[in-house]
Amino acid sequence: MPPAIILSTLNAKYIHASLGLRYLLANMERHGGAGLRERAVLREFTIARPVAEIVAALLAEEPQIIGFGVYIWNVVQTTEVVRQLKQARPALKIVLGGPEVSYEWADQEIVRLADHLITGWGDVSFPKLCRALLDGPPPLMKVIPGEQPALADIALPYAEFSADDLAHRLLYVEASRGCPFKCEFCLSSLDKTAWAFEQERFLAALETLYERGARNFKFVDRTFNLKIDSSLTILQFFFDRLTPDLFLHFEVIPDHLPERLKDMIARFPPGVLQFEVGIQTFNPEVQQAISRRQDNAKTCENLDWLVNHSHAHLHTDLIFGLPGETLASFAEGFDRLYAIRPHEIQLGVLKRLRGTPIARHSVAHGMVYDAEPPYTVRQTAVVDAPTVERFTRLARYWDLLANSGRFPQTLPILLAGPSPFNAFLAFADWLWQGTGQTSRLTPEMLVDSLFDFLTGVTGMEKESARQTLLADYQASGARANPSCLHGLLKDRENPAPRAVRALVQRQDRHGGA
Repeated sequence: MPPAIILSTLNAKYIHASLGLRYLLANMERHGGAGLRERAVLREFTIARPVAEIVAALLAEEPQIIGFGVYIWNVVQTTEVVRQLKQARPALKIVLGGPEVSYEWADQEIVRLADHLITGWGDVSFPKLCRALLDGPPPLMKVIPGEQPALADIALPYAEFSADDLAHRLLYVEASRGCPFKCEFCLSSLDKTAWAFEQERFLAALETLYERGARNFKFVDRTFNLKIDSSLTILQFFFDRLTPDLFLHFEVIPDHLPERLKDMIARFPPGVLQFEVGIQTFNPEVQQAISRRQDNAKTCENLDWLVNHSHAHLHTDLIFGLPGETLASFAEGFDRLYAIRPHEIQLGVLKRLRGTPIARHSVAHGMVYDAEPPYTVRQTAVVDAPTVERFTRLARYWDLLANSGRFPQTLPILLAGPSPFNAFLAFADWLWQGTGQTSRLTPEMLVDSLFDFLTGVTGMEKESARQTLLADYQASGARANPSCLHGLLKDRENPAPRAVRALVQRQDRHGGA
């Protein structure tokens, strides 16, 4: 029997498994009535898959209802999928949900094409809507405000992860929903507070996942270390189950790290903990403008402790283009963060997410955003459009050189001087002028570019530069032969033709994936 209901979304990558859709599946029976869960299936795709293939796959199952999770990264492709589905089968009921369509939906093309939209939480409202669409009476409203129940009334979704999910994909979990903070660039600023799932029930679900073989857990809580007792209980749960392949990702508040939490973190061995730490800006005036509360001194003190006294991998975030943030003030913040030496500094450009209060600054701060997703800021009153483009290139090069981990010995030399940010900006400008590209830059091209810049622009002695780059290149595992290293890689003096080399490198990458 074909499914009556298909729950679908277009993920950014295969490795991502939609937690939201699994919540809906888990709650079909509880909130939609007997027999509804067995009439529903989950079908996930990626944004890279051709729209025609997605449409054909969905239509082949002959559903009566398709619910789509719509996000900033998939709204363009999902809009076309919905358009083609309605053209092929006008009677098919399309239901939308997700953050991209929960706010400012009135003029969205995808909402016009769909039959129904549930804004906000869908755990209760989507099953109820499906029951009404299948058995009547039909709903009177197209746009349905999502009902927000107590967390105790929501069935947990973790049994909906398949064995294949556990083996090959990131498992998203959440100990709480919501956020008490009001940072205006974030949709969580619209929450009144944070709500925690009953801990015993949540840990029992984690235990079941663990017993099924799950070892990779990405917590989506916006503030994992908000309530320290809860944080300690969860960390103790995993510490008692340590295995060599256990991996835990948490988003943490940078200025809230009391001693008892430090003591627990310090017990974990390397490779287990990854902390995503949203710094965003160190500028007090910008922080105040966007309603962000952050003790900068305490933040730096805690980051320094994590780097020097724990084995946690630190993924820190900065946002360029916030209201009132100049290139110079951003550079100061970057230099302050870089001095602590976190493992990664993710450089983002501000995006105006639908519904976020950041929009209130548009006039006063001259904020101009791209009209198409992901609604990236294009200029502000203190940062012109060419500077935003310049920073965007710098961020891409930073990913390739710094966050890739390929140049641990070369990078400090490149960034030497009074301002690491300005040193890297000079390199980024030079690289752009020389190549005109931010993609298709191979490791070999980067090695040669670094050699040319360090020796030709900064005046570094050539043999010293070659030895430093050689050490980084060999440690990275790369197997070609950059021009500047000719004569130092004796086993590669007669390399295969470039096309053959590229094929071998691709095969090697896939073999190790």
